[in-house]
Amino acid sequence: MKDIKIRDVKVILTEPDNIRLVIVKIETSEPELYGLGCATFHQRPLAVASAVNDYLKPLLINKSPHNIEDIWQYNYQSSYWKNGSVLNNAISGVDQALWDIKGKIAGLPLYDLFGGKTREAAAVYAHASGKDIKEVEEHFSRLMEEGYHHIRVQVGTPGFAGYGAEGNFGGERHPQDGPKWITQRNSAPQNKQDYNKRTSKNPKGIEGIFEPKPYVRSALKLLDHIRSKFGFEIEILHDVHQRIPPILGVWMAKEVEKYQLFFLEDLFAPEDNDYFRMVRQQCSTPIAMGELYNNPSEYIPMIKDRLIDFIRIHISDIGGLTPAKKLAGLCEAFGVRTAWHGPGDTSPVGHAANLMLDISSWNFGIQEYSIFGERTKEVFPGCPEVKDGFMWPNDKPGLGIEINEELALKFPHKKREMGGGMLIDRRADGSVNRP
Repeated sequence: MKDIKIRDVKVILTEPDNIRLVIVKIETSEPELYGLGCATFHQRPLAVASAVNDYLKPLLINKSPHNIEDIWQYNYQSSYWKNGSVLNNAISGVDQALWDIKGKIAGLPLYDLFGGKTREAAAVYAHASGKDIKEVEEHFSRLMEEGYHHIRVQVGTPGFAGYGAEGNFGGERHPQDGPKWITQRNSAPQNKQDYNKRTSKNPKGIEGIFEPKPYVRSALKLLDHIRSKFGFEIEILHDVHQRIPPILGVWMAKEVEKYQLFFLEDLFAPEDNDYFRMVRQQCSTPIAMGELYNNPSEYIPMIKDRLIDFIRIHISDIGGLTPAKKLAGLCEAFGVRTAWHGPGDTSPVGHAANLMLDISSWNFGIQEYSIFGERTKEVFPGCPEVKDGFMWPNDKPGLGIEINEELALKFPHKKREMGGGMLIDRRADGSVNRP
């Protein structure tokens, strides 16, 4: 198959379970030989589709799918303005699909092409969240019963919007309303149906009210409760999601040290990276960072100066498997473990790509996992299987996953208010807060 060429590049937009997925399919001159890649950018899917169809596809037709590194560099350099989530996700879809093809040609799963197994399965963590501590505790217990050994915990802040805790939205707020102080908060929607009802009636959606200190107090109470209730046998994680002022983040990192977190995630935004040095000087809380990085200049200093313990890069956001393999090697040299981003808006193809790296990288740490809906499993035969807190490869060639294209097209992307952009919470004074 030395003479095979790229015959066509397709973008498949599908939404089996209310998550807009973007899949790239590369077809070759060899009948039935194709590859799949994840290019999902949930908030900007059409921009990614355009980048593939209008800009990358013309560069790819009649190219050899064997030359993955050359194709990656050519695609990356061809726009002149490099990096950025739209372009990188588009390149990632192409890159993963080419690796999938290479694995199929070799008749080997990609982890074998990446050096072979360093482990049989990858430990994963699931999310336990709720509007209050009791609800989180119940969710935590269920995940323990299902065999998870690593669990991320998030709780709502009474009366405020909260990250990772569905149901606490902090009431409706429009920008023109002006300040809304703590004593003037509206009641939050009590359930998902109420939220959907309000959202459908309000073209501007719902903007919650978020205040940092009440959130930190709620998070600390939750961590204390979980450790008191369940002890230290289960590893727990928490995501700040860069929503608090940096100096408050430094204080929080010190306060959670006694709870022995597996890691504390996204303590600061990328533009506040210098604050990580203060955390290192004052405590030993393990730090995870990276899901918002898409530029090497953001993450290389963090790694070489050993300011983080886990790299949380979203591999589609840096351009796919080709740069991710290099990043994993760099991290190994500096004692940083991998923890690739794997939320609900990562397709099963993206999870399969994560798994290939997890299995083959000696410095693997943990893998975020989002439980697939039944329709998603039908659309993507070969979804990675999770059992007893581990994700297992199926040992099929390439990424080991397929797509039922006919079924996928039965679940087109739904139209959303504001194009589907993320609703951003505001502070009590009306100013925009970080996500």
